[in-house]
Amino acid sequence: MDVYEAVTSRRAVRGFTSQPVPMEVLERVLAAAAWSPSGSNLQPWNSYILTGAPLAELKKLAGERVAAGDPWDEREYEMYPSALKSPYSERRAAFGRERYGELGISREDMEARQRAAAANWDCFGAPAALFCYIDRDLGPPQWADVGMYLQTVMLLLRAEGLHSCLQMAWSVYRKTVAEVVSPPDELILFCGMSIGFEDVTVGYARTGRAPLDETVTFVERRAADEGRRRISGPSVADYVTDSHE
Repeated sequence: MDVYEAVTSRRAVRGFTSQPVPMEVLERVLAAAAWSPSGSNLQPWNSYILTGAPLAELKKLAGERVAAGDPWDEREYEMYPSALKSPYSERRAAFGRERYGELGISREDMEARQRAAAANWDCFGAPAALFCYIDRDLGPPQWADVGMYLQTVMLLLRAEGLHSCLQMAWSVYRKTVAEVVSPPDELILFCGMSIGFEDVTVGYARTGRAPLDETVTFVERRAADEGRRRISGPSVADYVTDSHE
């Protein structure tokens, strides 16, 4: 599988088979992912891999919390801004419609939505999970480095024929995760990642992506376009646009 296929076939899988993931595959993926870029080579990621009995214990403990209606642990970082502005709010809403629409769950059916969300705590049936921590004394650039590391892990998993689902949702059950992995106090849980072989019987909606010109600006092309406008002379529309830049 080449890198383009790995990128375009990677998605958040929310249904895995019980087929074990060979430990040598996980070791190979994580050894290669260690070459991910990071500022001044800080390598700020701290990963814990759970399989077998430890993962079963975590799922059991998390499931008990869900069943008991325990409140979430207080957040140690803000997952999303309290008020998402455009176009991010629209993209998030579109994802929700696609995700729950695919499950046949209406926006008003909060009980069904909670049941669907509870599948997170079973890692969607995955037989392996990664929990990624970062030192609480590090800053936004190092969090970005962790993101590059996690993307590298997910692409390498695709190269091995595996799928994954990144789950920031685990951050609200961070104390339960800590019961199993016993991280040092200076680390913050950023996210979990379910890992395994896809259960193809579980349906999914492939979420779309914004058009390229909505998120990418080719500056040389823009300069050429502006040059052509100067040669042909400005229009009223050009003045209106320029006044808002």
